[in-house]
Amino acid sequence: MTTLHSSVPQPADPAPPTAPSFAVISGAQVQHALQGRARAIVDLVEATYRLHGTGDSVNPPSYFLRFPDRPTSRIIALPASMGGSAPVDGLKWISSFPTNVAAGIPRASAVLILNDHDTGYPFACLESSIISATRTAASAALAADRLSRGRPRPRSVGFFGTGLIARYIHTFLANTGWEFDQIGVHDLSADSAAGFRLYLEQSGATQWITVHDSAEQLIRTSDLIVFATIAGRPHVSEVSWFDHHPLVLHISLRDLAPEIVLASTNIVDDIEHCLKADTSPHLAEQRTGRRDFLLGTLDDVLAGRVTPPADRTVLFSPFGLGVLDLAVGKYVYDEVVRSGELHVVDDFFHELRRHG
Repeated sequence: MTTLHSSVPQPADPAPPTAPSFAVISGAQVQHALQGRARAIVDLVEATYRLHGTGDSVNPPSYFLRFPDRPTSRIIALPASMGGSAPVDGLKWISSFPTNVAAGIPRASAVLILNDHDTGYPFACLESSIISATRTAASAALAADRLSRGRPRPRSVGFFGTGLIARYIHTFLANTGWEFDQIGVHDLSADSAAGFRLYLEQSGATQWITVHDSAEQLIRTSDLIVFATIAGRPHVSEVSWFDHHPLVLHISLRDLAPEIVLASTNIVDDIEHCLKADTSPHLAEQRTGRRDFLLGTLDDVLAGRVTPPADRTVLFSPFGLGVLDLAVGKYVYDEVVRSGELHVVDDFFHELRRHG
């Protein structure tokens, strides 16, 4: 075989592209960026729901990584892409290991990766358990406000489940103008219930606080009920407990038996997302073979396309949209950039020349 050696000068390799920066944002920075901004985050979440409602987002199904040797644990991937005036792509990777609680560490941990819209390069990794709790609480506060319009505003609230999510939801309710005459607390763990009561007292809550021994007591005495448990299957099945037609924020999705779902007016964040993974609405669909027990989405309520009746129990069951994590994560990133405290990892992207 003959090897030809050309004497024609070969063009030089093009100049390498400017290496994109990659930043790591700690939980402390995330918390500082979000501190005291409940109203702004609720407004951001509302705008994101509306953006998603117009179809200017991509929010594929979440992927659940489960383990044969750890059946109560899971890690969930939530990929998403958000359009609008500040487009961004990304992924939340969030784990739920309930056995952590007994070891004295939180059940959930998470990171959020933000990707550049034009190049696809990831440009930031953020601690995301705080972002996840914040967007969940903001969604709950938004739903509580909009779904209580047209009915007497709740004066009593009951928290069924007293972990981090419950604490964040209470904080967002308190910081967006909600006032209650009494607060009810119920948890299978007496220690957790006592800890939540202590948090309420230290947060300045002046309402009458009652730790209920039974789920029935909590539900029957609350106009607004927040389910924030780690339940994997329904454990509340008595329809008569809801005869007073409360507003229910069914954040943990799997607490209520299909009978209660079917006896209520149901609002979700996204129909296709919520009717899967054995959520309570999904179980109701499986039982009946239909979906007409769903009145619509929260975006339908925001846009005035549907109005929940005042004389029925209203359930809000949000599966949790990845675009909300993107929106809050990008808000945090921009705040950290503005503060001048962005920690960039030098040379994170190293092989940037195609041929070396």
